[in-house]
Amino acid sequence: QVQLAESGGGLVQAGGSLRLSCTASGSFSSINAMGWYRQAPGKQRELVATITSGGSTNYADSVKGRFTISRDNAKNTVYLQMNSLKLEDTAVYYCNADFYRMLTGWVTNWGQGTQVTVSS
Repeated sequence: QVQLAESGGGLVQAGGSLRLSCTASGSFSSINAMGWYRQAPGKQRELVATITSGGSTNYADSVKGRFTISRDNAKNTVYLQMNSLKLEDTAVYYCNADFYRMLTGWVTNWGQGTQVTVSS
């Protein structure tokens, strides 16, 4: 089994900052890409940012310049630093990761999500 556990969500005022963390645990050989997605009420889940094992990053246009994704490969952890938060950033944030397991090959797992609420 492979699990992803998110933390760091909460309530913050517009213009504020939050840092999300997501740690992978379980039995796997390696992790390739890790990423953050979000889903606001009544909307589809959308990509926020991704990062490869080599550190290449990709961001949604709506968060460029405000959010920073990073990872610590030794800790199997991915982070999302969110600055200058806006009301429209309110959503449940999910992390995901591509794992390699000997028995199954590459699989993608998701965390359970952490709520981020931005207030005016």
